[in-house]
Amino acid sequence: MEGTLTARDKVGVQDFVLLDAHTSESAFLDNLRKRFSKNLIYTYIGTLLVSVNPYQELGIYTVSQMELYQGVNFFELPPHIYAIADNAYRMMCSELNNHLILISGESGAGKTEASKKILQYFAMTCPMTKSLQIARDRLLLSNPVLEAFGNAKTLRNDNSSRFGKYMDIQFDFKGIPVGGHIISYLIEKSRVVYQNQGERNFHIFYQLLEGGEEELLAYLGLERDPQLYKYLSQGHCAEESSINDKNDWKTVSNAFSVIDFTEDDLENLFGIIASVLHLGNICFEENHHGCAAIPHTHEIKWIAKLLGVHSSILLEALTHRKIEAKTEEVICPLTLELSVYARDAMAKAVYGRTFTWLVNKINSSLANKVSPHVLDDLLSLTWKTVIGLLDIYGFEVFDKNGFEQFCINYCNEKLQQLLIERTLKAEQAEYEMEGIEWEPIQYFNNKIICDLVEERHKGIISILNEECIRPGPATDLSFLEKLEEKVGKHAHFQTRKLAGPKGRKRIGWMEFLLLHYAGEVTYCTKGFLEKNNDLLYRHLKEVLCRSKNSILKECFLVAELENWRRPPTVGTQFKNSLSSLLEILISKEPSYIRCIKPNERKEPSKFDDFLIRHQVKYLGLMEHLRVRRAGFAYRRKYEHFLQRYKSLCPDTWPHWQGPPEEGVERLIKYIGYKPEEYKLGRTKIFIRFPRTLFATEDAFEFSKHQLVARIQAIYKGCLERRAFVKRKQAAIKLEAYWRGALARKEAKRRKWAVQIIRKFIGGFIHRNEPVCADNKEFIVFVRKNYILNLRYHVPKNVLDKSWLTPPGILENASDLLRKMCTRNLVRKYCRGITAERRALMQQKVVTSEIFRGKKEGYAESLNQPFANSRIDEGDINPKVLQLLSNEKIQYGIPVIKYDRKGFKARQRQLLLTQKAAYVVEHAKIKQKIEYSTLKGVSTSNLSDRILVMHVSPEDNKQKGDAILQCEHVFEAVTKLAMLVKEDVVNVVQGSLQFYISPGKEGTIVFNTGAEQKIYKDKNGQLTVVSVRKKS
Repeated sequence: MEGTLTARDKVGVQDFVLLDAHTSESAFLDNLRKRFSKNLIYTYIGTLLVSVNPYQELGIYTVSQMELYQGVNFFELPPHIYAIADNAYRMMCSELNNHLILISGESGAGKTEASKKILQYFAMTCPMTKSLQIARDRLLLSNPVLEAFGNAKTLRNDNSSRFGKYMDIQFDFKGIPVGGHIISYLIEKSRVVYQNQGERNFHIFYQLLEGGEEELLAYLGLERDPQLYKYLSQGHCAEESSINDKNDWKTVSNAFSVIDFTEDDLENLFGIIASVLHLGNICFEENHHGCAAIPHTHEIKWIAKLLGVHSSILLEALTHRKIEAKTEEVICPLTLELSVYARDAMAKAVYGRTFTWLVNKINSSLANKVSPHVLDDLLSLTWKTVIGLLDIYGFEVFDKNGFEQFCINYCNEKLQQLLIERTLKAEQAEYEMEGIEWEPIQYFNNKIICDLVEERHKGIISILNEECIRPGPATDLSFLEKLEEKVGKHAHFQTRKLAGPKGRKRIGWMEFLLLHYAGEVTYCTKGFLEKNNDLLYRHLKEVLCRSKNSILKECFLVAELENWRRPPTVGTQFKNSLSSLLEILISKEPSYIRCIKPNERKEPSKFDDFLIRHQVKYLGLMEHLRVRRAGFAYRRKYEHFLQRYKSLCPDTWPHWQGPPEEGVERLIKYIGYKPEEYKLGRTKIFIRFPRTLFATEDAFEFSKHQLVARIQAIYKGCLERRAFVKRKQAAIKLEAYWRGALARKEAKRRKWAVQIIRKFIGGFIHRNEPVCADNKEFIVFVRKNYILNLRYHVPKNVLDKSWLTPPGILENASDLLRKMCTRNLVRKYCRGITAERRALMQQKVVTSEIFRGKKEGYAESLNQPFANSRIDEGDINPKVLQLLSNEKIQYGIPVIKYDRKGFKARQRQLLLTQKAAYVVEHAKIKQKIEYSTLKGVSTSNLSDRILVMHVSPEDNKQKGDAILQCEHVFEAVTKLAMLVKEDVVNVVQGSLQFYISPGKEGTIVFNTGAEQKIYKDKNGQLTVVSVRKKS
């Protein structure tokens, strides 16, 4: 590296590893500032590249620069993004494995531009054939198309990626790029319908209006002024001096023609874009019924034309909602607010799925298409390797952060976690495992923050999903309260309620604060539930599924209407796609580019120390530098190192017979390594200085040319001899070996079959005997077969008495299983009973104990639920309530009281309290019977509704027994018995005696007859006639 430095390059060091004060953050920033002031925006930390966005053209990305870095060792030239790209390409070709270039940094740090430069480098420097130039051009021109549909101006960046993009560049065995594949993550659909002050919608809308031909705009029903469209005018910055929409439209139009878009594709695509703008201009008014209506249908007609749907159906879908029950459909009108939501949801769904279709369309054009006969010819000679390129949204902190920023910053947390695991953690773990002494580096592991967001059942995403699907009114505020309940004690989570007196001032009532690796970020929960659900009304989905627009036909399949399952939430989709992305990244050898934003205002040559110091911290650059400086620049397993460089030593070439460690030691002594330049671990060799490795590599390259001719000659001769021997042996032995193999296979199969059949027959014969060698396997088979069949015949509920008939040897086991199953069903049934129903059933149990099999009408009363009371509190005279103020009325029921002497019927109320029963007439308490003096309660075995409350004759306060008739005799007696808490109920047959006055008793006779009646007979007895019910 030092040999190629010029006077300009000596401003600062090109590799932070060469800093004397490598542990000083100030020295780090000072070196970065010196290089930035001279427009040297790239600096190394070992093999990691630090890039500072210059916010200006520097002229360092020319073809001559590409050629300069092509095929050169990594540290031989000054730091450059081309060195990273070339190193990944050469390592891929030499080691035949997949690589990854991971570009990270804040929004506006230059990640998207960095990915463009890498693509341009591969396109210009890789070997190319005429037939593959189209694939190369499509790979390059896919960027402006995706930027037009997926990028937008934000407060931090005029060309901010509002979606995540991972691109695989595919190479064949010659290192020629033959295709690619793109995966997109979480397009920011909410930007389609709303933009913050100072921000714009996606570029394509403005490019279409600014650069589209007059005929095209007329066909789409559009005008050039963006201010005429609600979806484009909310940010109040439709025109931006740094963005040339007209030129960008020309670039995108050219890209469409190269990427194999047909005229029909473009017509349908622009129709969808225009329909989104027309959707935003639909105005709703409230009619006299309080429902939404569209007074002007001009925009509806344009949308219907562009999307190929019926205008009347679209009009109805925007103002009505279809609710489908099991047997019928109901069309409900929408309120003004819900209609606006339906319109915006339709716009977001159409744009989001169209973007996915666009990515798939580009992927189909980038796919490597090889004809079948060519593929067969090259099958033994070719393989594919890939270089992945990750360009994903940077860390975002705005004045108001919502659901989108939450997802974006969660993604950056995961990428930072990947960096920690793949660099810092891996470095320390590897050195410790290899037994090499070094000073451990303390670093911040952000796994705790990732778990806070994504942990199953406990993380913020899981809590958000639960709140979205739970029954009842779920709001953003209830979600915040649930967060406080579930994760409120987490050290990296705060809300206004949980924060201290100082912290409350910067957190709103609807906000929560997360302490990210990049610093504190406050998120407003307003809109979290709506954006996470991202639901499209079924009525609108039916309209889109029946669209004649060919793109929408692919995006909205009719099969979706048959799926009634709730779609996964946006948070879950993003979490799953991010997990898939991390699996892809972990499977590849990484190279890292860390992009830094020098200032917030996007001004060239301005270096904001505070802002850059913050980025250096959360990018983990100082930790990475300390690890690199304390450790070694290169390490390799003994086997691989020896395999690659064994040609440099006569003792190890061509084959080393001893242990690899001894071979490597012999090799480096021959080359001349000094003790301070390397260390030998348990399984690897560690080289401290890159120059030592480069000297070894140069020597290897020199010796390799000498060996090529000799290896080629020997290898060709070996191949010919080997092919001849194989053909000769095949001609002589193939037929004999094949027949012998078939015969042995058949004999073995028959022998096995005979053994199995014998065991089965023997087991069947001895099946009823105790388990022994003769029947053991048969019994096992019977048991297994019975258990497997039993799982399809398990009863579904307690009343299902069906059970699979077991074989004789399994009757006991079957009985046990049946009992276990019944208990489990009973347990499930009991657990599903509510407290109110449990109390009701307990009362029914008491009724059963008293009356079952004893009194007529009991069976008919089973399905009649008991009431808490048959008299409302308002029906009781206030004077009575005042008299009973110290006692709470547990139950009340209207009754007919029969006088003890003349048996005259009188309307009364029976009130039961915790201590006594009261017979009340209007405002008077006619009789009070305390439970302690209650001798018993009698009722007949017939269907009459008579009950007699017996009192003690010795109690002078009592006038005599109370003869009552009530409509719900089972209920009243049960309530009374439960309050008395003793067995006081007696069911009599024929007649019963009751106490009238001291020394005087009366008789009640119970008979059956044609009709029910109660009267005083000639003997002065009370006769109760009941109609006997047919059994």
